Amino acid sequence: MGFFSFKQEIAMDLGTANTIIISEGKFVVDQPSVVALDNRTDKLIAVGEKANLMRGKENGSVRTVRPLRDGVIADFTACELMIRGMIKMVPTKKHLFAPTLKIVVCIPSGSTEVEIRAVRDSAEQAGGREIYMIYEPMAAAIGIGIDVEAANGCMIVDIGGGSTEIAVISLGGIVTNKSIRIAGDDLTEDIMEYMGRMHNIKIGEHTAEMIKIKVGAALADLKDAPEDYIVYGPNRMTALPMQIPVSYQEIAMCMDKTISKIESAVLSALEQTPPELYSDIIERGIYLAGGGALIRGLDKRLSDKLNIEFHIAEDPLHVVAIGTGIALKNTDKYTFLIR
Repeated sequence: MGFFSFKQEIAMDLGTANTIIISEGKFVVDQPSVVALDNRTDKLIAVGEKANLMRGKENGSVRTVRPLRDGVIADFTACELMIRGMIKMVPTKKHLFAPTLKIVVCIPSGSTEVEIRAVRDSAEQAGGREIYMIYEPMAAAIGIGIDVEAANGCMIVDIGGGSTEIAVISLGGIVTNKSIRIAGDDLTEDIMEYMGRMHNIKIGEHTAEMIKIKVGAALADLKDAPEDYIVYGPNRMTALPMQIPVSYQEIAMCMDKTISKIESAVLSALEQTPPELYSDIIERGIYLAGGGALIRGLDKRLSDKLNIEFHIAEDPLHVVAIGTGIALKNTDKYTFLIR
């Protein structure tokens, strides 16, 4: 019967910036969460990296869409097409009929019932038959290697592209939860605005993202300082080409306001934490995950501000996906999964 039907099991980290899929314990898809659509027919032209290369370069017949904004689905149709396209990238053995899909998808901890239903519907429309959902901070904690079912408190700060998830976890559940729609995309916008205001240069999202990766910092005084990054673009007034060297001190200054909002959210979550769990957190420290954890000096800035040790996860970009993959193998054991 295996020739006619089989079950395909995948774990999906459906992120605002990137979508990661794990199948059979391996990373099989790691692509930007972007689709390119035909403007007239709304048919899918490209998905992932191919679509991302088209961003900012579209003509009248093609448009690129990021289906997720602020960690939730903003364009239902585009999201369904993206999930389908990503699932097709997963290598499978040839069978006569399409496989029955078992999917575990991670979602922001602050998701409303409507947002949860939108993710479930998208996964169903893309072919999912058995669908489970897990909250991002829980997935991050599992990916880090924390025993989430133990009677100890642990705190996770997951800074993604569209949202920052802050959660205190104990006994297989989220005790304190703070989800804010401020994250990597806001830092990118800060850089775009700063470059225009201070240097009078016009840059796009992709260039701002590169500045964040190359010289992004949370502190204006770093031990291992990165070299200045050269930015090319047109003058906003004259449209003549410009070449501007950007230092990490400048970027630390321009991102300060957004990082301060993340600090305030972490403090707010700590204020709501029961005393017994608070003592566990002080003892164990707070774990940073997501792409935002890679901002230079962020762990030190938060540690100095809150007087609690912050640890960067071993693989912050993939830790949520790793945790989702572990949850996929333990759907019978983990009672906190949402069906």
